[in-house]
Amino acid sequence: MDISIVISLYNEDESLPELLSWIDRSLSGQHFEYEVVLVDDGSTDSSWSVVKEQSKKYPGIIKGIRFRRNYGKSAALFCGFEASQGNIVVTMDADLQDSPEEIPALYDMINTGDYDLVSGWKKKRHDNVFAKNIPSKIYNATARKVTGIKLHDMNCGLKAYRKEVVKNIEVYGEMHRYIPYIAQNAGFGKIGEKVVKHQARKFGKSKFGMNRFVNGFLDLLSLWFLSRFGKKPMHFFGLIGSLTFFIGAITSVYLIIDKIVAQSQGLKYRAVTDQPLFYISLVALIVGLQLFLAGFIGELISRNSSERNIYKIREKIG
Repeated sequence: MDISIVISLYNEDESLPELLSWIDRSLSGQHFEYEVVLVDDGSTDSSWSVVKEQSKKYPGIIKGIRFRRNYGKSAALFCGFEASQGNIVVTMDADLQDSPEEIPALYDMINTGDYDLVSGWKKKRHDNVFAKNIPSKIYNATARKVTGIKLHDMNCGLKAYRKEVVKNIEVYGEMHRYIPYIAQNAGFGKIGEKVVKHQARKFGKSKFGMNRFVNGFLDLLSLWFLSRFGKKPMHFFGLIGSLTFFIGAITSVYLIIDKIVAQSQGLKYRAVTDQPLFYISLVALIVGLQLFLAGFIGELISRNSSERNIYKIREKIG
C-alpha cells in the first residue's frame, strides 16, 4: 500500500460523500494504491451510516473506525495511525477545507525529498480575520519560538508522514496540534512545509472555538516540559527545590548568627521570631523540601510507569 489517508470526523455526514468523491477524482489517475481510514469520533448525526454506504461504493479502499463516544481528534488520529498500512500516511480534515488535490505533491515530497514529515501551510485563509487568522498567527509564532520548528501553520490538518513516524509516536490528549514537535522529539527531524489551498467551509460550523488557542498554548507548555523533563523530573523539581531550600537555610542561619553576635556584644537586637524574614525563610525551606520530594517521587513514577491509551471502539469496517 502506497498511501493511507487518515481522516478524523465528527458530525460530518453532509461533507463525507463529496470529500470521498473528491479524493477518488484526485487519486484515481495516479500510479499508486491508497486507502482511506475514516475515524468517527463519536458523531451524533448519521456520519457512521454514510461511512458504511461509502465503504460499499469504494470497496477495498474505505476503512472505518467508530468510537463509542467523543474522545477528540488526537485519539482519532492515534487509532487511525494504528490502522493505516500505507508507506506514507496523509492526514486531512473532513470538512472540505483541505484539498485532496494536494496529496500527490505531498507524497512526492516525502517519497523523493527525504522528508520524514511535510506540513501544509494555508498561506491564504478563508476564515474570519479576527476570530481565527490573527490568533492563529500569534499561536504559530509562539509555537515556532518554543519548539524551534520553523513552520508557518503547525496546526494545519493536511500533513504527510513516513510510515515509521506515525508508528513510533504517541498522540494523546489534544497534542495533535504539535505532531511535528512530537515527531522531532522522537528523532524524526527532517520536517518540510508546502503551501496548500484552503477552502471556505461549505457545511456546518467549526467544532473548535476560541478556547482552542488558550488550550493550545497550555498544551504547548506541557509538551515542552514533558519533552525536557518528562523522563528526568528531578532535574527540574530537584534543582529548583534545592536552590529554594538552600536560600531558606542560609537566611535562617544568618538571622540566628546575627542575633547571637549582637547579644554577645551587648547590642540591641530583635528576636529571630519577631522578624518577617525568618518566616519567609521557613516557607522557602518547606517549599524547597516539597519540590525536591516532588522531583524524587516523579523520578520513581517515570521509571516504573507503562503508559498506554485505551479508546473504546464500537465498530470497524475493513
